[in-house]
Amino acid sequence: MRTFSADPDPSPLKSDVSILPPSSSPLSSLVDPLSPKTMSTLTFPDSLPSPAEDCEQLHNAFEGWGTNENLIISVLAHRPAAHRHEIRRVYPEIYGDDLLKSLDKELTRDFEKAVLLWVLDPPERDAVLANEAVRKWTPGNRVLIEIAVVRSADELFAVRRAYQARFKRSLEEDVAAHTNGDFRKLLVPLVSSYRYEGHEVNVSLAKAEANILHEKIKDNDYSHEEVITILTTRSKAQLLATFNDYNNEFGNPINKDLKSDPKDEFLSALRAIVRCITSPERYLEKVLRLAMNKMGTDEGALTRIITTHAEVDMQQIKDQYYKRNSVTLEHAVKKETTRHYEDFLLALIGHEDA
Repeated sequence: MRTFSADPDPSPLKSDVSILPPSSSPLSSLVDPLSPKTMSTLTFPDSLPSPAEDCEQLHNAFEGWGTNENLIISVLAHRPAAHRHEIRRVYPEIYGDDLLKSLDKELTRDFEKAVLLWVLDPPERDAVLANEAVRKWTPGNRVLIEIAVVRSADELFAVRRAYQARFKRSLEEDVAAHTNGDFRKLLVPLVSSYRYEGHEVNVSLAKAEANILHEKIKDNDYSHEEVITILTTRSKAQLLATFNDYNNEFGNPINKDLKSDPKDEFLSALRAIVRCITSPERYLEKVLRLAMNKMGTDEGALTRIITTHAEVDMQQIKDQYYKRNSVTLEHAVKKETTRHYEDFLLALIGHEDA
């Protein structure tokens, strides 16, 4: 098996599983597991079967008196995104059925939700997650922030295109329709952003905007237009410089000054944006940790983070999880999940026996 790692109730609704066939966009737009930047935990054979062969295996798993869930896991949990895209495209050509509809019919509960999300192309997956977050939006929901800030500018643009294709509306208009007040002021430009991805930094601008942020935070004017403009439009490199100047000039990290009222959800949203920019793997580790706490398991959050990051930076998130909790992520997932859902998640995070 090949692995790439060393060199961090949301789920698609059943009614959504087959709105569109797989995107006709070039496969180069999907996750590339060979990218040197990836810290993927996905494992797959050195020589992949053809998509048609995998489709035959999946079709066999659906046949007979019962579903062969282990066969489904052995195929789908060990194929890169571009190959899964081809499986989804080829399956109806051979068998006349939409693959997502077949999976929806054969699987149940959390295992079904995880597999359906995983089979989607990454932009479409984020679009489904964003749509559910919008429709069920509450001030404490951070899914839109995760998607808008952790993803690159090109990835977020692809999500917006996938959202329009699937739901026949723009993500921006749905966010505007389902949020209100300061959250609308913040989230609409956040999901609409196309940040510059370069490393250049305007030093004088960083100092000036650190002063602006400090002044507005000191005055409790957290939703001021300038605060929102800085956080939603500046490049990540520029914001890191601004946050560093803030710390150096005023003696506190910006997130510490944004904790004046720990129960204020808008302040919590601002802190989430800062954390997703400064240390996304630490933010995502915390989401996983809170999803598996003593009060019960948040399967939606667990599924969301693992399916969206297994091919991207899950090794980094796993390392951070162990550093923070002194137990492996695999151990925690085993403790909190069961049966095929457990096996599927363990396979995605690179567990040796999965």
